[in-house]
Amino acid sequence: MVFRSAPLAPRSAQLVPGIALCLAIGAVSLALGTIAPVVGSALPAIAIGVAVAAIRRPGARTLPGIAFSAKWLLQAAVVLLGAQLSLQDVITVGAESLPVMLSTLTVCLLAAWGLGRAMRIDGRLRTLIGVGTGICGASAIAAVAPVIAATSGEIAYAVSTIFVFNIAAAVAFPLLGHALGLDAHTFGLLAGTAINDTSSVVAAATTFGAGALGFAVVVKLVRTLMIVPISVGLALRQPQGGASSLLRQPWRILTLVPWFIVGFVVMVLAHSAGLISAGAHLVMASAGGLLIAAALAGIGLSTDLGAIRQAGWRPLALGAALSLLVTATALGVLALTGRLG
Repeated sequence: MVFRSAPLAPRSAQLVPGIALCLAIGAVSLALGTIAPVVGSALPAIAIGVAVAAIRRPGARTLPGIAFSAKWLLQAAVVLLGAQLSLQDVITVGAESLPVMLSTLTVCLLAAWGLGRAMRIDGRLRTLIGVGTGICGASAIAAVAPVIAATSGEIAYAVSTIFVFNIAAAVAFPLLGHALGLDAHTFGLLAGTAINDTSSVVAAATTFGAGALGFAVVVKLVRTLMIVPISVGLALRQPQGGASSLLRQPWRILTLVPWFIVGFVVMVLAHSAGLISAGAHLVMASAGGLLIAAALAGIGLSTDLGAIRQAGWRPLALGAALSLLVTATALGVLALTGRLG
């Protein structure tokens, strides 16, 4: 057992330069957000990361830490956010989001199938773009890809397409929310159901106002759980073979639930039970803010403009159409339920 731990040191050391770079950009972004609260820290973190990547692509020395930051630091921040919410908050907001979430998901998946066929986009690629837009971006793409036996090229195209609209949503949604005069709760419902990736939901909600973040993340996590039934449904449609092994091994369904959702729920329960002190709340809130900024910096640094160009106009056009349809559907349901003034 002692000898197994030896390789971990080089692995950890490989992460340090990239994580340090993301944390540095995150700290600068937090300072900018303090100076200009209207701008916030989320968008500067992404913008600085994109600018650095455009000027000089991150090298092999920093790439492992950047990839780690973009994924794991954001998920850790979501877990810490659970310490700020009560179980009653989560249940109320989660239940309230279901009509909007189910409506947008249905519209998105049907449109991905119909528009994708009309645009002559391969079935697997349009499925990946559909679940990425309708559920939770790259996480949904990664979960569904092995179920439908997608190729690495199709996965890359889908992720590149989704990334474009992640960045656009992080910028556009706070402006849209303020233009419509939405309160923090309603904006959280809109952002959590209409923005595809958790990182962009966090960025948009943070930019809109601190009060929106908790609502938006709860809605987003409920939406993320839709990975499970969608993956099972797609497996049922596959011919017997490797893709349908999910059905022959039902226990694998549990592996589709992201770990950070479990961590988030544990923190919510701990907060509701009074197990987290006021001092710990303050530390967790500060740490969560830095982790969010660092993670968004990592996402900006991961920008690959070449991959986006190679995706071609059709996947991008499908992604744009689906994003607009999901947003319009979410606003329509919110209006019908009296959430919009």
